Amino acid sequence: MSVESRSLERLTAGQEILFGGDRVVTVSPELADAFAPGDQVRIVERTGELLHIPREEAAVAAAAVERAHRAFREMGGVTDDQISRFYEEFAQRLESPEVWDEIARVNADDVTKATQRGRSTTRLVAGDRLRRDMVDGLRGWISMDSRRGQLIERVEHDGWRADLLGSELGVIAFVFEGRPNVLADATGVLRGGNTVVFRIGSDALGTAQTMMRCALDPALEATGLPAGTAALVESPAHAAGWALFCDPRLSLAVARGSGRAVATLGALAQQSGVPVSLHGTGGAWIVASETTKADVLERAVVESLDRKVCNTLNVMCLPRSRAEELMPVFLAAMKRAGDALGQAYRLHVVDGDEAFVPAALFDESVEVTRAEGIAREQRVDRIGEAELATEWEWEQTPEVSLKIVDGLDHAVDLFNAYSPQFVASLVSDDADEAERFFQRINAPFVGDGHTRWVDGQKALNRPELGLSNWQSGRLFGRGGVLSGDSVYTVRTRVTTDR
Repeated sequence: MSVESRSLERLTAGQEILFGGDRVVTVSPELADAFAPGDQVRIVERTGELLHIPREEAAVAAAAVERAHRAFREMGGVTDDQISRFYEEFAQRLESPEVWDEIARVNADDVTKATQRGRSTTRLVAGDRLRRDMVDGLRGWISMDSRRGQLIERVEHDGWRADLLGSELGVIAFVFEGRPNVLADATGVLRGGNTVVFRIGSDALGTAQTMMRCALDPALEATGLPAGTAALVESPAHAAGWALFCDPRLSLAVARGSGRAVATLGALAQQSGVPVSLHGTGGAWIVASETTKADVLERAVVESLDRKVCNTLNVMCLPRSRAEELMPVFLAAMKRAGDALGQAYRLHVVDGDEAFVPAALFDESVEVTRAEGIAREQRVDRIGEAELATEWEWEQTPEVSLKIVDGLDHAVDLFNAYSPQFVASLVSDDADEAERFFQRINAPFVGDGHTRWVDGQKALNRPELGLSNWQSGRLFGRGGVLSGDSVYTVRTRVTTDR
């Protein structure tokens, strides 16, 4: 039976489009008016969201993938020494005052524009610390072993043997928002002979383009790596990112950013048959127990709130039997964390647990630093239990949810139900208790103190490309830390005795 297909030329308002086998989505008047011949529409099957990808955005993404795909076909002739020299060349260019002055000038313009749009610039600023981190990260890749050609296993037979060998995976795509350092970090996939495509949001696009022009591309050329080994999607539009993640030529799609945006990108890639590594919703939980030492708990809280990143403390669970004793310790730790940043603190208490918090705190108002500026807010408010799933995206003012639990198992049940299943810490000296916690908690990262250790460089001495939670399920064949040496495939080679 023959099947006739044709290109979609137009959409009409009210038109129904079938998806998922038994569901339909209706075209809105706005989408019908915006759609033009050559454009694409994609349906996010998890949500039924209908996405419009203009032809121009699809073409920009496809061109970047084509450059990286063509470069990958040449990477088999590139030596590990060439790749090592690329990292050193890239690092030296970032260290160059002339190069960095140009990057910093464009970045300052990006920051100004983002501020005018009311956007957060906490992670956008390309300061000296970010510069040092990028340089250190690039040089970290130099000493890292490559999986390419590495003997993983050998099976001997009579007269022949089978070798399992690590090998290049292919084209790796990264979508990230206002974090220019990720552009340098993501070149870590080159260590294993892969190529990379970047798409960055409007906040940091100018910075990324300048970094490519002044440092990354010259480093590729100087070391003889193929043009396009690292390619930038020259568009900040979300549609360009959607188109990128739908390209079947990708071997892995990596998304870093806010929860909903990451979920959409991940769904599109999976629907297109592209494996994904998602780095979206974060927020760590700390659980206290019957055996928790007050001073250890206070230190863990303070050290977990030095700044807002994905592994920052987000939910605190105190046992009901010790709440009266540990509440002052926890509140003192919150104050210390805020004081260290020159800020107050914010606390969200789950309904029903208000009696354990000093009543006067509910009547206090404090200045809170938000992305859009300083706001006056209530120091402590009430939330529903389901809001334990909320990751508080604070700028400078520490912000945490508090839940009083009936015991260790109650805390674990809440974590497994509401958290992104990311970072969990039990502050306990009881080995049996810690083992039960580890076996029951559904998290890839589990500790017994502060939560900020969840970082590839800190924990594994390995430059990190991102961290994955288990919100969309456990990961196949790897841990939650995505690093250059974890992006590979396995080939089997047979050698016969002669």
